[in-house]
Amino acid sequence: MMQNSNFPSQREFIVIVALMMALVALAIDMMLPALPKIGQDLGVFNSNDNQLIISFLFLGIAFGQLVYGPISDSYGRKNSIYIGFTFFLMGCVVSLFSNSLFYMLLGRFIQGFGLAGPRIISVALVRDRYLGEDMARIMSVVMAIFIIVPIVAPALGQYVLKFATWEVIFISFIVYAIILLVWFTFRMPETLKEEDKHTFSLSRVFKVSKEVFNNRVSIGYTLAAGFMSGMFLAYLNSSQQLFQETYKMGDLYAIIFALLAFAVGIGSFLNGQLLVKRHGMRKMVRYASSMILVLSIFYYAVVLLKGGVPELWSLLLFFVLTLFHTGILFGNLNSLAMEPLGHIAGIGSTIVGALSTFVSVPFGIWIGLSFDGTVAPLIFGFVVLGILTFGAVFWAGKENNL
Repeated sequence: MMQNSNFPSQREFIVIVALMMALVALAIDMMLPALPKIGQDLGVFNSNDNQLIISFLFLGIAFGQLVYGPISDSYGRKNSIYIGFTFFLMGCVVSLFSNSLFYMLLGRFIQGFGLAGPRIISVALVRDRYLGEDMARIMSVVMAIFIIVPIVAPALGQYVLKFATWEVIFISFIVYAIILLVWFTFRMPETLKEEDKHTFSLSRVFKVSKEVFNNRVSIGYTLAAGFMSGMFLAYLNSSQQLFQETYKMGDLYAIIFALLAFAVGIGSFLNGQLLVKRHGMRKMVRYASSMILVLSIFYYAVVLLKGGVPELWSLLLFFVLTLFHTGILFGNLNSLAMEPLGHIAGIGSTIVGALSTFVSVPFGIWIGLSFDGTVAPLIFGFVVLGILTFGAVFWAGKENNL
């Protein structure tokens, strides 16, 4: 651990970093209950198009990830955070005053571009200050807090809509971001030492990108992470319509979403605390990806037999099982993709994160826009992406017979 009397206490440091990570989850999940009302107010003809409000945030994050990693290594963590929050606030203002879907999506893209800053640099802040087991312990606490946010965020959005309009959700984002930014400014010093700064170079970014693409292990697990994330994005895009329109769950949607988010969190927690230590990352990735594929194929057959709308209990059981295994995959795939890139970890993690997001967004949009009032398009998407995920994991593991 870096010793510096100017740093906030460990508890305060964890809270600041966790709140920055939480902003990303809030900007995604708190919007879900508001999608129908936003579409109605903006004159959206096809309700499926409302899903783009989620997808374009991810698209902005994908582009932003390519920028903030190299910038933060060159100009410091704090300056990069300031840039990210500035873009996020600008995007919130654009969305807040939008009068068409175009301007809403533009605002969401800008928000995502800005959110890539705190998303990436939060990890860098921990890495700058802590090493080894200390870093792993701090990140586990941060991620535990981060996992809680998707569980409560839709309920928060639903609560706001009971007493106000969807614009208030964006106002709450702005207030949250400003308070956090002021806190960060006055309490968090620059964590990157002058001697550790690197001159910004596009040629270095291209060189690292080439190395990632030429490394079978790295690119294989990165693609697997992208396909798996595409599956999760498709679920996010379709969940509101599926539970509130097809299954008429109304306000219970927030509770259902929370329970399913909990399944992801449990999978991630057990993976980090028990499963990886006992079985290793590669074995867990092969197991989880094969389970998701088998479950998806089996349940797609059930969906077809039920005319596209199976019983709610069976759908919830399917989601609990697949999202649990998705939680196992989340951390492992990224770690495996980064394993051969230790000598270029900074920019390497940026390339891996951006590439996996670029892969996921088109699939998430395609599956989401295919929604036809039944479960069939979403589960078919799970089958396709399950095949691709398993195939990428198998291909990556063939390197050196891993």
